[in-house]
Amino acid sequence: MNNYMVVVTKSTVPIGTAKKVKAEIKKELEKRNLNIPFDVASNPEFLKEGDAINDFLKPDRIVVGIESDRAKKLLKKLYKSFLLNGHPILFMDVPSAELTKYAANSMLATKISFMNDIANLCEIVGADINNVRRGIGSDSRIGNKFIYAGVGYGGSCFPKDVKALIKTADENSYSLRILKSVEDVNDDQKFVLFSKIKKHFNGNLKGKKFAIWGPSCNK
Repeated sequence: MNNYMVVVTKSTVPIGTAKKVKAEIKKELEKRNLNIPFDVASNPEFLKEGDAINDFLKPDRIVVGIESDRAKKLLKKLYKSFLLNGHPILFMDVPSAELTKYAANSMLATKISFMNDIANLCEIVGADINNVRRGIGSDSRIGNKFIYAGVGYGGSCFPKDVKALIKTADENSYSLRILKSVEDVNDDQKFVLFSKIKKHFNGNLKGKKFAIWGPSCNK
């Protein structure tokens, strides 16, 4: 590092990471007896599994956390081609940008756990979760995405992001009660399918083999 630069964190990182990165860079510059101006920015990605390239080329929004007008000008220039296509870019402070990614995934996870809770209630009272889903999904304030009941959310992002946000709140002496319930519902939901299988075969699973269509894994 010999001239001004903007160091951008692109990955999903715990809130406060940019502050730590800035401190480490300052420490290294002091060791070299240099006083080079720099900025640290946060630019979280919002990519869906299986649709990452399309999400990158046609983002719903571009979130950028900056600390100076100089960094804002440079990053705006970097994303110029995307802005020409009308994709919104949201500039904000760095902690807000770091938190936005966790909040977005946690909101989607909340919708999934909520619908799984409703699905379990539907079975008890004799309602059809698919009818309920269509009924509430037609409300524009709710929408029809992430309201399908199943065995819970998984993948590489939702579980870790929900846990990370809960931990961040706990470390700051605040309990995210709704999100903790979301995680509890999701943990319980993993056993629902097994309970249904066991009930269907009257508890006798000895010698039986099962294939489940749908799961995927990262290698």
